[in-house]
Amino acid sequence: MDASNAPAQVRLSGAVMSHPRRAEEARRIAEADPLGRILVITDPEPDGRPTALRVAPLSWSCVAPDATHHLVLQDDVVFAEGFFEHAERAAAAAPGEAISLYAGWDSRNGAVARLAALVGAPWAYTLQEHVPCQALILPAEAARGYEAFQQEHGGGWPYDVVVQRYLNAIGMPVRFCTPSTVQHDDLPSLAGNTYHGFRQATLFTGEAGPVDAEGSCPRFPVVPFYQYGEARCAVLRGTEWEYLETERQLARTGLLDACLAALDAAGPDAAAGLLDGSGRAVWLTAFALGVITADRPEPDPRIAAAVLESLGTGGLCQEYTVAELLAVVPAVRDFALTALAAGRRAGADPAVRTPRPAPLARVAVTGGDPDFARQLARLLADGGHDIGQDIGQDAGDLDGVRYVVHLGRPEDEELLADVLAAAAKAGVERVVYAGSSAVYRGSRERTVTEELPAADPADPVALAWWREEQAVLAWGADHGVPVQVLRLADPVGRYAPEHSPLVRWVNLAWTRRPLALNPLGRHQVLDHRDLADALRAVLAAPPARPVFNVASAAFDEQELAGFLADVSRRTPWEWVQDPTVDRWTMATGLIGAELHWQPSAELRESMRALAQWWACDIHGDYTVPAVPAVPAVAAVPAVPAVPTGPDARA
Repeated sequence: MDASNAPAQVRLSGAVMSHPRRAEEARRIAEADPLGRILVITDPEPDGRPTALRVAPLSWSCVAPDATHHLVLQDDVVFAEGFFEHAERAAAAAPGEAISLYAGWDSRNGAVARLAALVGAPWAYTLQEHVPCQALILPAEAARGYEAFQQEHGGGWPYDVVVQRYLNAIGMPVRFCTPSTVQHDDLPSLAGNTYHGFRQATLFTGEAGPVDAEGSCPRFPVVPFYQYGEARCAVLRGTEWEYLETERQLARTGLLDACLAALDAAGPDAAAGLLDGSGRAVWLTAFALGVITADRPEPDPRIAAAVLESLGTGGLCQEYTVAELLAVVPAVRDFALTALAAGRRAGADPAVRTPRPAPLARVAVTGGDPDFARQLARLLADGGHDIGQDIGQDAGDLDGVRYVVHLGRPEDEELLADVLAAAAKAGVERVVYAGSSAVYRGSRERTVTEELPAADPADPVALAWWREEQAVLAWGADHGVPVQVLRLADPVGRYAPEHSPLVRWVNLAWTRRPLALNPLGRHQVLDHRDLADALRAVLAAPPARPVFNVASAAFDEQELAGFLADVSRRTPWEWVQDPTVDRWTMATGLIGAELHWQPSAELRESMRALAQWWACDIHGDYTVPAVPAVPAVAAVPAVPAVPTGPDARA
């Protein structure tokens, strides 16, 4: 495509979403278009609670009759020079795709923009997250279809989440340009998002350059990001995104030891000037960026400095003031540049990779929700167990398996029987049945121990879990196979069950509905990482005890609701009185006394993971067009042996 002729092929219309309180800002944005194509669309209920969902349908449906593309802007953006010409050329370069012209430094997609800038990619496909909507272009027909989708599926969800779900539903890829061609103005959020902190683009140069119509637009399969003070990675495995700690991802490829050794070699003075506790996470993120770009040319020093300047501000913008963040930018930049260089050296040198030790006994994880089972199996594999090549083991084939971890599912009566038959055929040495604390429902005790229930519970849900426990224990006695039962508190994190109060409350918070809380209510939760650690402790010890209670922490309802509101949307609650509510709490001292297990996961992190998953990851994905792979970001196979070839990347 001849980019010089591109604008003639695009007919652009547009709108700026606004509120009467921002009328002047919206007018200036609209008037910046020299061709006068941008309409100002004002909130039709200005006295109502501010929400973009009231303005969005009007903004997307006002497509000009002859337009090929429609641009919707928010009223708190600042344009790069040449923005509108760049937007036309961008639409011409990818006429059938959604194009965002902004990627914020505090988002997963901001991390994609950072990676794209480091490898010199002018475009990148987004991760599954809310779509960056500060400046978004859609093909005209897609723009016209948004209103009907929101009317049917909006349900009070955040606007940028609804846009993501709409584009997933119609199978439309979302790409953005690097650098961003709009900047987020520093205005208070009218939609209640001020608590997200100081928000800016990962990379904004102030000038919209030429569009590379033939330029690479990768969907990076490994993306390190620093968000909410945590170093994490997004890893594409087939069609599924896995989100995990950067330490785990580096350990999988044998580079965690090299990373931490380089951090030690840098010395304590290297992190001088950083905000307390941020040094390790900044280092891990920048080192991982270096590893996965190691076989690309050295990045432009100015670009590398610019995107790493925004690393700390993006990762901590919800915790610190603007002044505090800007004060540490030089220190974070220099520290991260050192880590980036160390990561590039390590990624290019197969000799520094630490071989993985011989795997522990082979374990199969069966039953439960398949996604949760797969997540748990990967944690066990990262802890050293052999889980075979098939994560989410087929219950019909347990050959070679030494231990079975079965996630209870009482509603499927045949599943347990099939798993136990396969276990008997394969000659497994132990079965660990992961049940539920729901077996105690209806108890009148304030603290319940593993000796309860003493007989069939009266509560029907408790009875179903009790009978499945008894069935697996009876099978073990009949076959001479040790069986242990773990009674699990409510899972928290990705793939938590929809019926749990955690998911119900997150759903209410995201959709702006009040929570109904009982002052007598008590909840115990279990992080999936703590569960994996508990399983490792159980499997490492002789099977002496038949039953253990397992929980990460206990909360009253107000405390738990406050946690969840902090990591999703702050929402009001109202008190309800129900004196019949269960008030018991599981005693968890036995597993600590017998196996020296203690919970260690950071629960705010796991609650945030639950909230993000429920908002962004439960409504599918889009498929990107087939494009040549970017060598620097080739996916790393998740195999027990450490890869040593040139394409082995973190």
